Amino acid sequence: MCERPTLTPAAGEILVEVAACGVCRTDLHVVDGELPNPKLPIVPGHEIVGRVAAIGEGVGGFVIGQRVGVPWLGYTCGKCAFCRAGRENLCDAPLFTGYTRDGGFATHAIADARYCFALGDRGDDAEIAPFLCAGLIGWRSYRIAGAARGVGDNKVGTQALGLYGFGAAAHILAQVAAWQGHRVYAFTRAGDAAAQAFARSLGAVWAGASEETPPEPLDAAIIFAPVGAIVPLALAAVKKGGRVVCGGIHMSDIPGFPYRLLWEERELVSVANLTRDDAKEFLRVAPQAGIKTQITRYPLARANAALSDLRSGRLQGAAVLIP
Repeated sequence: MCERPTLTPAAGEILVEVAACGVCRTDLHVVDGELPNPKLPIVPGHEIVGRVAAIGEGVGGFVIGQRVGVPWLGYTCGKCAFCRAGRENLCDAPLFTGYTRDGGFATHAIADARYCFALGDRGDDAEIAPFLCAGLIGWRSYRIAGAARGVGDNKVGTQALGLYGFGAAAHILAQVAAWQGHRVYAFTRAGDAAAQAFARSLGAVWAGASEETPPEPLDAAIIFAPVGAIVPLALAAVKKGGRVVCGGIHMSDIPGFPYRLLWEERELVSVANLTRDDAKEFLRVAPQAGIKTQITRYPLARANAALSDLRSGRLQGAAVLIP
């Protein structure tokens, strides 16, 4: 812990008094030095729920005391070809909360007001915090997997969905998928009976080890575990024309695999960051789906303990820091 001077928002920014900040696997990648060119020194944390404490010049749409969420995407240039094409998640000159600009492992955080979201007053701060990354990147992965369509009376598209790595993102996404009528197959570390039981309690129709073959071929699979060796396993588990989505910002090397696993129009794609539209869409869906996050609360002073528990797999659901 260290003390810093009081923060003052510049034009276009707001000062957020942090009420809760989720601990994400990306925070591990940042503190472990696995992501290039971080801001140093850096305050990690990009799943921030708090209240507006001060408002910079030119900011509209927020009032003092309003509850807001601050996500991973903290700034985009608005000028590059990707931004102009509506693909701000691929911006050439972005800033990311808790990585290239200071984040929420603190009592206060400065944020670009354009990349903050009004959260309303319903729900517990700590329980909502994981929505700001685990939920958002999970939702984008879900959409890219094709699972956000073909539900209800229109039973086409993705119906059997595999989730590899049953952590914070998967435990949120499993609830959305089950609510939309998909058959969720959860894959965990071998022998992790607790995680498998947890997945079944959230609507998964089957749970087993990543090395196992599911009871039916999958329409799509999303990999949240940062383990490259899972990619060939997921490709082998999806049916012809199926899609495998890598949902993490960092993954160990993918081993070589036979072309037959990719053949028959299977697809392997990655998800990079998120857009503000992703956030708005997911924050509308979350209350409709009745998502309940399972969290473990840590005081801010025990941030390193939270990171350690996440690294070792001792958590079910998500860790959240409380200043």
